[in-house]
This record gives sequence, structure tokens and C-alpha cells, in this order.
Amino acid sequence: MVRFWIACFSAVLISVSSACAQSAPQEDPIEMDQMEGAAISQAPRVVPQSMAEVNLSFAPVVDRAAPAVVNIYTRRVVQQRSPFAGDPFFERFFGGGFDAPRERVQNSLGSGVIVSPDGVVVTNNHVIQGMTEIKVVLNDRREYNAELVLADAQTDLAVLRIEVDEPLPFLNFANSDSIQVGDVVLAIGNPFGVGQTVTSGIISALARTAVSVSDYQFFIQTDAAI
Repeated sequence: MVRFWIACFSAVLISVSSACAQSAPQEDPIEMDQMEGAAISQAPRVVPQSMAEVNLSFAPVVDRAAPAVVNIYTRRVVQQRSPFAGDPFFERFFGGGFDAPRERVQNSLGSGVIVSPDGVVVTNNHVIQGMTEIKVVLNDRREYNAELVLADAQTDLAVLRIEVDEPLPFLNFANSDSIQVGDVVLAIGNPFGVGQTVTSGIISALARTAVSVSDYQFFIQTDAAI
């Protein structure tokens, strides 16, 4: 008898469950999507509580710095002697004239930064070293002949000056003692003449020594493409 009542009770539960399942209203998936979208749109905006929560963009920094970055075009004419000068074999078959030097134009291209509104520009020494003509091209394509003020081969730095009629956009020197490993670095320039390029990285190391490119030590290392 007990087993009979248990079986009957189980059958009733199954019947009720089936009836509920059949009578439950079906929700429209489109209506559900609309309700979820409305709930999301009505959700309060979350205000960032720290700089780490901000979606970082370098665009404002580039807009501020790019106008002060310039191109440096340099040129010089060199006298090049023929490698066959003084060779009796070539003089016998081709005659003389190999001793006369020939002129050849050397060009160099680099980038610089305007550091003063009156036209003071800092660039690399290897860009202007030995050159007789130096031209500075601004971000807006204006061109100026430049005068070499100072050059230092050990630090690979050179200072130029251009004569301008109006103040130029410029960048201030920063204090290198205030930077830390992990700080963001932006490199802006046009060393290949294809247009201004911006790359990013971080400060990888401070006071880096054993760098054979110079007698100076304590370099700042970065992984930004330069």
C-alpha cells in the first residue's frame, strides 16, 4: 500500500510539473534584448578613480609636441679623386685625366627640436658634422637656412639657430632627475623623410653604463623606436 501511494504521489508531481511547463509563458527574445539594452543605457556612468583607470591616449601630447619637431637637411660638396688616378695601365689605354678630382654632393637627413621661440634648435651632431649647408624645415613645411652655434661630438648634440619673424612653437627641457623606470616615452621625428612618425615605449633603465658609443656614462635607456 505504501509503495502504491508513493507511486501515485510521484505521478501527480510529474503531471503538475508538465502542466506548469506547458502553461508557462514564452518570453520574446527580441523583447528581452530591448529590456537589457535599456537597463545598460540607464546604468550610471562610472567615474575613474585613478589615472590607471583612464583610457590613455597620447594624442594630446602629440598635438602639443609635434609642431616643435623639425626636419634637418644638410648638404656638402666633396672633391673625390678617381681610384684609377696614377695607374699606368689605365693611362696607357684610356689616356690621362684620371688625376682630376670630381665633385660629389653628400646629403644627410635628421630630426631636431625647437627649444626656444626665437629659433634655437637642438639636433644630433652626426647629422650636421662636416656639412656646409644646413636647412631646417618646420612642421608646417616652412624652410629656413640654419647657422651652427655649437656642436659636441661626445654627446652627439648640436645647437642651430634660424632667423624667424614670429615666435615658434617650442618644447622646454625637462629635469631628468624626476623620471622613473616605467615612465612612458614618446619619440617623434622624421629621420627618413617619409613624414612625421610617433612611437612609444617606456624608460627601461636609468644611469646605464658601459655604453661604448661615448666617453660619457649614465645614459637613459628606452625601448621606444627612434
